[in-house]
Amino acid sequence: MRYQWRLLLFRSYRSSPRSFLSHHSQFQVISNTTRSFSSFLHERFGVGALQQRQCLFALRSPLASSVSRSFSSESAIEEKPPVEAVVIDVFSRLTGKDEIRRELDSNNIVISHELALRVLRELESSPDVAGRFFQWVLEAYPRKLSSKSYNTMLRIFGVNGLVDEFWELVDAMKKKGHGVSANVRDRVGEKFQKDGLESDLEKLKEIFASGSMDNSVDKVCNRVCKIVMKEVWSADVEKQLRDLKLEFKSDLVKMVLEKLDVDPRKALLFFRWIDESGSFKHDEKTYNAMARVLGKEKFLDRFQHIIEEIRSAGYEMEMETYVRVSARFCQTKMIKEAVELFEFAMAGSNTPTPHCCSLLLKKIVTAKKLDMDLFTRTVKAYTGNGSVVPDSMLQHVLKSLRSVDRFGQSNEVLKAMNEGGYVPSGDLQSVIASGLSRKGKKDEANELVNFMEASGNHLDDKAMASLVEGHCDAKDLEEASVCFKKMIGKEGVSYAGYAFEKLVLAYCNSFQARDVYKLFTELVKQNQLKPWHSTYKIMVRNLLMKKVARDGGFEEALSLLPMMKNHGFPPFVDPFMDYLSNSGTSAEAFAFLKAVTSKKFPSNSMVLRVFEAMLKSARHSEAQDLLSMSPSYIRRNAEVLELFNSMKPVKSLEYASSGKLSDKSDVFSFVVMLLELITGQPPVDLRAQDGDYNQLADPRLELNYNHQEMVQMASCAAAAIRHLTRRRPKMSQIVRALEGDMSMDDLSEGTRPGQSKYLRPGSVSSEYNASSYTADMKKFKKLALENKEYQSSEYGGTSEYGLNPSASSSEEMNRGSMKRNPQL
Repeated sequence: MRYQWRLLLFRSYRSSPRSFLSHHSQFQVISNTTRSFSSFLHERFGVGALQQRQCLFALRSPLASSVSRSFSSESAIEEKPPVEAVVIDVFSRLTGKDEIRRELDSNNIVISHELALRVLRELESSPDVAGRFFQWVLEAYPRKLSSKSYNTMLRIFGVNGLVDEFWELVDAMKKKGHGVSANVRDRVGEKFQKDGLESDLEKLKEIFASGSMDNSVDKVCNRVCKIVMKEVWSADVEKQLRDLKLEFKSDLVKMVLEKLDVDPRKALLFFRWIDESGSFKHDEKTYNAMARVLGKEKFLDRFQHIIEEIRSAGYEMEMETYVRVSARFCQTKMIKEAVELFEFAMAGSNTPTPHCCSLLLKKIVTAKKLDMDLFTRTVKAYTGNGSVVPDSMLQHVLKSLRSVDRFGQSNEVLKAMNEGGYVPSGDLQSVIASGLSRKGKKDEANELVNFMEASGNHLDDKAMASLVEGHCDAKDLEEASVCFKKMIGKEGVSYAGYAFEKLVLAYCNSFQARDVYKLFTELVKQNQLKPWHSTYKIMVRNLLMKKVARDGGFEEALSLLPMMKNHGFPPFVDPFMDYLSNSGTSAEAFAFLKAVTSKKFPSNSMVLRVFEAMLKSARHSEAQDLLSMSPSYIRRNAEVLELFNSMKPVKSLEYASSGKLSDKSDVFSFVVMLLELITGQPPVDLRAQDGDYNQLADPRLELNYNHQEMVQMASCAAAAIRHLTRRRPKMSQIVRALEGDMSMDDLSEGTRPGQSKYLRPGSVSSEYNASSYTADMKKFKKLALENKEYQSSEYGGTSEYGLNPSASSSEEMNRGSMKRNPQL
């Protein structure tokens, strides 16, 4: 029976696993015949045609995207320039065939029929660049130029006034069986008419009217498809096709198959009939068109048959076929079939690009289940013909692993790629080491170290540092310490500074500064490790934290100063100053000064800095103690004495007597100032010891004041200097009383008679006894008289340096009294 293959097409096929890769049939691509038009284009658009460049990226962006983008396994694709814009830029800058090919390959650009059309359409106003692109594709990928491509180039020549080139291309199209489209006729006809080219216009109309050139391939294709799609395939369908009396050419058959893509079964029937009927012998272009139509899940077996026929017939799978079908397989989760297709393509001459391999590997690792067998097969297929795995491929795979939370399987991926001869760069080693340790994958991290050693490629110092840093980030400080010790045991201490600082910082951030101090000193003394200066600073700061310093951290921080000096670093003293000014003792301050001593007691500038820090923080007692512990030449130093003299404490009288501060202390201090205004005298006057308070107002006023206001001020002062803070009025009450909004009786409300009077020695109060008051006043008078403000001869004398009162002054201070009005 004739055409028994028809029965096979309608049989119910059962899927059976078949390998796309045929190890016994590898053939070269049949060379194309030389085009006569090629030499013309090369002469017209070769070197020298770059003189009129235009700003190509200002052209409109194409609507379509590159087919290679459909492979991406990422959720969001980084926005890139349109593929056609990149191609246009390449052909605008470069002229050499080889450099153009290298540039396109570096951008992972595959020239397809659709891409060629888009580029030519964008270059309609740039005939030089368009001609150079058309010439290059004609020589490199002639089958990518269809009738549409030729007509687009023809239109570019015509509308730009390149008449000679237009007719040359028309002749070339005649030989290839391509016709002039109606669009070209109309657009170029208008240009000819506008330019007054009447003879050319008539010639164009005659050619189009003759039908010899626009028995248009598109129209013929539509007639064929209409017959095939109209009814079920039968002898009548075959008769109708024969009655068309067509000469089937490669472009026409390819176009028909592509239009029949909606019904792959009928496309295959047409494909078989046209071959066995003798109407056309299939070539590489039509085989690949049929393969693209059948590359779907439902027609997998027939697709396998077709691609095996391609190889058996001596043809090769086109890159466009691989890209489209592989993308379709990956989109429908047919990862195994995509890998088999990749193996088949890598066995031919049109091998997939590194980008294609990366996309497939990313799809494998992000699948529902990671199949390492498929991953290994893909790597072997890629490296089997001598291709080298680039770092970017592993980088993309690692990124995909992280996106699906499978970074723990990085070692398996690395081993599979290592079998193909790949050795990761130091940066990628660091990425893997850091990723595993950060995830807490302790065993996997150790496995990585062992695997790299076994393969003869030790992890470099940066990778080991990343491993330590990762363990630190995972809060596994013990493992980080062990890993660091291994690192310096293998690599030495020369490059350990970065990793050690990360380790120290991790311990300190976990409030274990004293623990890392032990490790610090051990490694420095036993392993001759030289930490960075910044590492020393981290240690000192954390050891001087208040709680740590009290538990021994201060002494440990001091011990680091000579170690810093031995490593050539200046001592880091700022944290010591902060500590001593806030909570350090005089003994600790003295120990610090001894620690920064080289030959003798530290320089005067360092001593002054310590004293100044303590005095500024009102730690005068500790500063005095430190001064008494210092050598005699420091105690007699004029700068030191001047510093103490200029920074004497100025405290409120309340604080001087009780050592406690409150809002009532502010009231007390305010009325002391008020008394000074009233009397014109300091709060403690050694000359006024007769107990006569009748002349309370300043005599210099000469009674030139409002008597009622003076009484109000004196009453407020008397109420506010009561010994018991709870009996004093609030500041708001003082203000209201002075403004006349509150009576003096209200200000003294709740005060028992006699409570505001001066308590002389011997008198008794249930609230505040005389001995306590007398002792407090002595403390206050000593402080008040030591203040520089009151050290004039008018108020009393001091010793030579003003640091300690003289004997006579001390006696006077003990007898001094504060002015009070017992009548208020």
